[in-house]
Amino acid sequence: MAISPELDEPVVVRDPMRTARVALYRLLVYGGLIFWAFVSLAPIYWTVSTSFKAAVDVTRGHLIPWVNFQPRWIGWRSLGLSPNTIFEVSTPRAQFISRFENSTIVAIGASLLALVLGACAAYGLSRFRYRFGPMRNTDLLFFFVSQLILPPVVLALPFLVLYKELALLDTHIGLIFVYTLTVLPIVIWIMRDQFNSIPMDLDEAALVDGLSVWGVFYRIILPIALPGLVAAFILSLVLTWNEYFFAALLTATNAKTLPVMVASQTGSQGINWWSMAALSTAAIAPLVVVGIVLERYIVKGLATGAVK
Repeated sequence: MAISPELDEPVVVRDPMRTARVALYRLLVYGGLIFWAFVSLAPIYWTVSTSFKAAVDVTRGHLIPWVNFQPRWIGWRSLGLSPNTIFEVSTPRAQFISRFENSTIVAIGASLLALVLGACAAYGLSRFRYRFGPMRNTDLLFFFVSQLILPPVVLALPFLVLYKELALLDTHIGLIFVYTLTVLPIVIWIMRDQFNSIPMDLDEAALVDGLSVWGVFYRIILPIALPGLVAAFILSLVLTWNEYFFAALLTATNAKTLPVMVASQTGSQGINWWSMAALSTAAIAPLVVVGIVLERYIVKGLATGAVK
């Protein structure tokens, strides 16, 4: 920076090398983001485009509509969801609606139950000090999170025997219970960081004003922790919506979910890729809409506690 003798004002002297480095840095950053966006969206594009392909287009790997192939409603017609079949009676469409309802009931029910239990457990780990033998709060949190390490197949036989004795096979409530157990550690982990970011002075001030511990939790802390609650709920919803193993193991007809229906799209000639792609597109569409609508809550909730 130099001073102009005529105007007595600072004159900014730009460094060409620094400008070039900044431009190169931005080019690398945005180029990397564009590449990652392409990698992330490519499977979704392939799924959506495959739902409009004929068998020959699928086998030849045609990717660009109206250039490599002519879009058709073959995949959607097989599910009774094409424009010319949507108002007709269709058994596949009835099955899809039934599976969609099952997935909605189970995913929302398990996510809400996990959110209630996980928020209470996370608040306790954040605000109180526990001691169970040699275990402290951090050890308890690690115990909860470590449950994610256990492969689901290890629990297959115990759950199968237990659910048979309790008459919970092929029921919504049975899937809700097992899905709650699978996503509960994630909810506890997210909400514990969320509660840790809230000063304890708020709790103490509310207690002085006459609120009980539960009153502080419900009336003061939970409204502040809303972004974390939404993020934990959406993440739980995605995981339970897409879960296949327990749905295939513990259901037969009444409580079968969409992932099981997607995996069953096979015929005498092999996998019906167009039908599977159409069904997958219809299955992920609600999650995409929810993610777009609640994006700011998800980012804010997951970012809480990342930077101190």
